[in-house]
Amino acid sequence: MRMLTDATETFDAQTYPLTTEELIEAVGDTTLELPNGTETLADALGRIDSETYETPEDARLATYSAVSSKAIGRKGYSDRDPIAMGEDGPDQVSF
Repeated sequence: MRMLTDATETFDAQTYPLTTEELIEAVGDTTLELPNGTETLADALGRIDSETYETPEDARLATYSAVSSKAIGRKGYSDRDPIAMGEDGPDQVSF
């Protein structure tokens, strides 16, 4: 995912294992450029429970799961998945 391109070196430069708190302290001021704005790694990692990351890849995956809705395109949009029976979905938009 492109949003973590700049953060990759930051994660790789750390000595693991690291806890969420240690990672926030070490790299929390790193800014993530998201499709709909920016946020810091501290913002993203602050949304998840404390855990221990054994590798830089673990830290990256945790960050992917914790970024805000600024990281997605149109909310509720999917050209793949139909709305399940009995559920109300977003109104159809035609371009």
